[in-house]
Amino acid sequence: MACFVPVLLAACAGHDPADDPRVRALPMVVELSSVPFFPQQTFQSAPASLAALFGFQGETVTPGMVEKALQLPEAEASLAQRIPVVAHQHGLLVYPLDKRLEDLLVQVAAGNPVLVHVRQGYGWLPSWRYAVLVGFDREREVVLLRLAGDRRAQVGFAEFAADWAAAGQWAVLLQAPNVLPVAADVARWREAADALEAAGQVDAADMARKQVR
Repeated sequence: MACFVPVLLAACAGHDPADDPRVRALPMVVELSSVPFFPQQTFQSAPASLAALFGFQGETVTPGMVEKALQLPEAEASLAQRIPVVAHQHGLLVYPLDKRLEDLLVQVAAGNPVLVHVRQGYGWLPSWRYAVLVGFDREREVVLLRLAGDRRAQVGFAEFAADWAAAGQWAVLLQAPNVLPVAADVARWREAADALEAAGQVDAADMARKQVR
């Protein structure tokens, strides 16, 4: 059953990620404050989120520049396919994460912001947005997001898990080829390197493979 009211969020979200041993071993509060923030305009949740992640990698990129690369608004329906294309153009690996909130929190604690797709709002007309997960507070059980017009959107674990699940639990890292994710899956990393090579980024792909030899 879909989650439409806050009282049902915990039940729909499943187990409590705060109880996971890996999460309990993390710092109580983490915030990647160096991730840039760009307020999201119409059709700009993906461009603003990608611009923030490219900026985190040291590039000077605006949402408008990314919007053109994503071919918006014409390619709105194929954003999931366009995002890896644009990330590869910037020499970054697209590393998918498992569909568990605790896996996202572990990456953020290691200094890796996470690109996510989430539902925003309830009822018959929810919106769907890309956002960047940049922190969490274990005691308060909230995540911190670069979301819409909010630099530090604070969303409860259960609410985020439900909104993320409603959008398909899609989450990826846009990773420099010389920086492995924490607890990286070697096969998954190599697949990401192969995709980067197929996009013409041969040197970057070779560098990525060297990290797991």
